[in-house]
Amino acid sequence: MEHVRKSIPGLSLPVSPLFFGTAMPPINLGEDGSDQLLDSVLEEGINAFDCARSYGRAEETLGAWIRKRGCRDQVILLTKCGDIRNGRVEINRGIIREQMDRSLDSLQTDCVDIFLLHRDDPNTPVEEYIDTLNEAREEGKIRLFGVSNWTHERIEQANRYAAQKGLAGFSVSSPNFGLARQMQDLWGGGCVTLSGPENEAARAWYRACGMPVIAYSSLGRGFFSGRFRAGDYEGARRVMDSYACKGYLYEENMARLARAEKLAAQYGVSVPEIAMRYVFGSGMNVFAVVSTSSPERLRMNLRAAAQPLNPQDIAYLEE
Repeated sequence: MEHVRKSIPGLSLPVSPLFFGTAMPPINLGEDGSDQLLDSVLEEGINAFDCARSYGRAEETLGAWIRKRGCRDQVILLTKCGDIRNGRVEINRGIIREQMDRSLDSLQTDCVDIFLLHRDDPNTPVEEYIDTLNEAREEGKIRLFGVSNWTHERIEQANRYAAQKGLAGFSVSSPNFGLARQMQDLWGGGCVTLSGPENEAARAWYRACGMPVIAYSSLGRGFFSGRFRAGDYEGARRVMDSYACKGYLYEENMARLARAEKLAAQYGVSVPEIAMRYVFGSGMNVFAVVSTSSPERLRMNLRAAAQPLNPQDIAYLEE
């Protein structure tokens, strides 16, 4: 299919609407088959890769593949820093600089295209974040920077400081977003979601400012995989891991799945395609992180990005 691309200010290379998530075997384990999987992702037209220091050996695997293929100028690299230590998030100037250098070494590159803070540490002032990341940008180690799992109010606070000082601010955000409401924090550390009616104000903020949203778990970590039917809780538990069950296995989401099944039958497509088309019909400037070893699933997600649902279908799914 024709490769769709979108632009992100600050990047010279057009970006695929999907970021391939590397927190999955064999990539995060550094096992055989990683190179072939990454080859197929690039061949399908996905040129953006989502990584993090906490994703096992994913950075090392991805960096080795890029070196062997000689494709650094063809791909967008996103990685994240930050730790959860003794039950709380810890990100500060020292951790940012240390983990950034380790990421550059692991990825075998001089510069990361998009560098994110994986969580928000409320004990660190936004001024420290902005000053540190601007220094790294001036040094050429990162092209642009943003956040994952931050509220839009905290982003606004940081960017007001950046504007006052004439500095670059956060320019991308990676929260959870999808048709499934995230009812509990899956991993701890303050995961932030834009899903559900309670987060309409946050979605409106992103629509208004146009900040790129790199949405993770858009299919609810398997909830909208199509591998079980609405109401089949036992089937869901066989398909979904414990984190997904904790966050998404609730009656309201089963009702959303039932409506997605009806809409999928109406359009003659799969349930996951409907769920992904919902994401791209949100009105926000959305990119979606996907993790799959199936070329057909990659193609389905790309089709969905090019065919967002209309507002009437979205309203029906959200009833």
